Parts: sequence; C-alpha cells; structure tokens
Amino acid sequence: MTDSARLYGGSLYDLAAQEGLTERLMEEAAVADGLFRENEDYIRLLSEPSIARTERLDLLDKAFGGKVHPYLLNFLKILCENGMMREYSGCYKEYRRRYNEANGIAEAVVTSAVALTETQKSALVKKLEHISGKKVLLTERVSPEILGGLRVELEGRQMDGTIEGRLSGLRKLVVSNSAEGAE
Repeated sequence: MTDSARLYGGSLYDLAAQEGLTERLMEEAAVADGLFRENEDYIRLLSEPSIARTERLDLLDKAFGGKVHPYLLNFLKILCENGMMREYSGCYKEYRRRYNEANGIAEAVVTSAVALTETQKSALVKKLEHISGKKVLLTERVSPEILGGLRVELEGRQMDGTIEGRLSGLRKLVVSNSAEGAE
C-alpha cells in the first residue's frame, strides 16, 4: 500500500468517523472495491487522460450516483481527478484497517486442504477470538498444496498446524538434536 493510499483512505475514515458513517461507508466501499476488482478495465477507463475529466466524472455519477453516500462518491471523484483511481484498493484497505482497529475486529485467513464445515469454522473463530481478544472475521481458502491440517494468519502472525508445518518442526528438532550430539 502506498503512502498516498494510506493518507487518502485514512482521511476518508476520519471524515466518516466524524459524521458517524463508518459502518455505512465501510459496506459501500467494500462493494465498490469488489466492483473495481472484477472490472479492471473500468479503472483503466477512469484513469485514461485522453478522456475528458468531466466525462470520467460523469461515468462515476452514472455508476454510483444515488447508490452510495455522497462522501464516497466525492471521494471517488477526487481520486479520479488526481489520477489516483488505481490507488482505490489501497485506500479501501487502509479504511478497513482503521475501521477494524476502532471496532475491535481482527481479520484471519485460514487455509486448509478441504473446505471447513460450519461447525469447524465456528469453533476456529471462537478459538481465534480467545487468542486475539477481538471479534474475528474469518476468510477461508482451500489449497491443494496443504495435505492436512490448517494454516491460520491472524494479525500478522502465522500459526501453522499443517502436516507440512509439523514435519518441518520435527525436522528442525532432529537436526538440532543431532548437532548437539555431534559436539
């Protein structure tokens, strides 16, 4: 994330907090982020200097006018006018980071070989909430690289309970013990 994205996203959050709109703008900004990720050509179009500024701003009005809070629409227009539409994703990440921090929310990503059941997800969320002391929003990923177990990322920490992780730990222990025995 660039410093500009951090500054702009933080400024949007500060405005939303001041106006009591953090939750609403969080939801709307998330939808906009998803739309921009699915339609990268739209970002390129809004960033194209050969298209008149007024036309690019009209495109934003047509796409978002009446559908999002005017603060978010104006924020998008500011990014467009300053040639920073490609920074929107970073701005959204900073907004989300500040929102989560203010609301005691931690984001976690769990990676497993197969999809977890609802019961497993619920138990994992409870465990992670106990560890972090925060409400946990869990994102699940399935990866064929994992033979079994789970890998969890929570607030910059990685907890590796995969078979590969356990074998790696055993390997280190064996190497460490054999090195000590050689002395």
